[in-house]
Amino acid sequence: MNPELKQLYQELIMDHGRQPRNFRVLSPCTHKQQADNPLCGDQLTLYLDVKNGVVQDIAFQGHGCAISMASSSMMTQEVKGKSVDNALALFKKFHQLIMSGESAEDMGRLAVLSGVKAFPMRVKCATLAWHALEHALSANDGQAVTTE
Repeated sequence: MNPELKQLYQELIMDHGRQPRNFRVLSPCTHKQQADNPLCGDQLTLYLDVKNGVVQDIAFQGHGCAISMASSSMMTQEVKGKSVDNALALFKKFHQLIMSGESAEDMGRLAVLSGVKAFPMRVKCATLAWHALEHALSANDGQAVTTE
């Protein structure tokens, strides 16, 4: 990772980890998804308000490591206002980014999270909220998501 990206990565992770955006209970909501990463201890509940195929609002509550909290916070900012189809497409692109580091150029601020791939134990931390998002928008069956 180049030094500038590493510095940006550290600053954004710390900022979003300490002061996560959209960290609240969203009520009422149309979708609610619990997620758990037993290896790291990250737990969150994701709330979405979807109307006419668009994510009108999104929020989360929970606790976890700085990477998990930062990724969750950044995800809520990126997904809010997107169509469900675009949000699911973003999940796929983000997952590819975290797993391979590819296609970082068109990911905006999310590109800084590509550095997580260098720390395999932290990949599940970075993707927990994203898997919750994907499950909530695809299945919405109330079953908890786990990284195990």
